[in-house]
Amino acid sequence: VQLQASGGGLVQTGGALRLSCEASGRTLSLYIMGWFRQAPGKEREFVAAISQTGGSTVSANSVKGRFTISRDNAKNAVYLQMTSLRPEDTAVYYCAARTGGWSNAVGSYELWGQGTQVTVSS
Repeated sequence: VQLQASGGGLVQTGGALRLSCEASGRTLSLYIMGWFRQAPGKEREFVAAISQTGGSTVSANSVKGRFTISRDNAKNAVYLQMTSLRPEDTAVYYCAARTGGWSNAVGSYELWGQGTQVTVSS
């Protein structure tokens, strides 16, 4: 499976962006999907994850109420709707996939996309 993230860009504080992650090679419905981000000089951190069917989601406290993860297995895609963006949300955002149960650990995800840059200006 190859993951391709897109949708990043430059946005002002309070703005919104929708990130997409599309897969090729195998159906994403087998995987728990996650979004992670990495700011300059910082470690990669968990943002949100969604179950194989989309029925359950988990989000980091820092984005709860502002970011929403969703998926469309028919389109083999996962999304991250980001609203009320803040400068501290500036980072490269990555989508990732794992088999097995829930996890927010970077090292537990088996497949990674190439990342898309999100920059929030103050």
